[in-house]
Amino acid sequence: MSKVVRFKRRRKKPPNARRSRRWISRGSWIAIAAILLAGVTVYYSSDLLPNSAAGSEASLTGRASVIDGDTIEIHGERVRFNGIDAPESSQFCKDRNEQPYRCGAMSADAVDRFLAASSPTRCDFVERDRYERFVGNCYRADGLSVAAAIVRKGWAMDWPRYSGGAYAEQQEAAKAERLGIWAGTFQPPWEWRAEQRQEQPAQIVPLVSATPAAGNASCDIKGNIGAKGERIYHVLGQEHYAKTTIAESKGERWFCSESEARAAGWRAAKR
Repeated sequence: MSKVVRFKRRRKKPPNARRSRRWISRGSWIAIAAILLAGVTVYYSSDLLPNSAAGSEASLTGRASVIDGDTIEIHGERVRFNGIDAPESSQFCKDRNEQPYRCGAMSADAVDRFLAASSPTRCDFVERDRYERFVGNCYRADGLSVAAAIVRKGWAMDWPRYSGGAYAEQQEAAKAERLGIWAGTFQPPWEWRAEQRQEQPAQIVPLVSATPAAGNASCDIKGNIGAKGERIYHVLGQEHYAKTTIAESKGERWFCSESEARAAGWRAAKR
């Protein structure tokens, strides 16, 4: 018996079917690549830019500019060290010889020198304070805690109200060795600020300067004019204060307050 061979009739496909599937596949890969690229861009941008899409909890990393002993600035963002308090810029303390000195300026200088030794600085977000400043735990590039180091050097205090005593050990060590502000007497920064807010009459403390100005010992700020004509004032305790001389014949002068110096056109010395 002969076999009957049946042939299946192939269904014709549209002429552009293969080309259509190939186009859809290629378009899918392009879309996936675009999504991945966008994700990578957002991820890295969040680490580099403050207040980015990552939210206010993002860390800040960069070169720090020192504002005072407990505040720096990174990428234009003011950062307050968490859990410590340092003397204010205009605050005075007394050294071991009971002589007043600008402890706030000394504290800021200590922070500047510490950060310069290992840069950049990284600050991890903790919260926003009532002034909307970024409050964070900050570290040098080598991983050392800035707050712990400055307290240990004696230029800031542990602030139990916010630290829970995290830096009490460093403070006790600095106090025992009489480092920084512990070498003499001082008023805790939070108490000093409270007095300023109450606008109590400031206690007049006689200051000793190398060359008293017109018999007024409280006018100890030196208004110097540089070789390029730049007017810079130096306060007691700053690096170049002792060796700065005042030549009134050249237009240099003494000031009794920083506000008086600034009003006259002088700027503060950087250190």
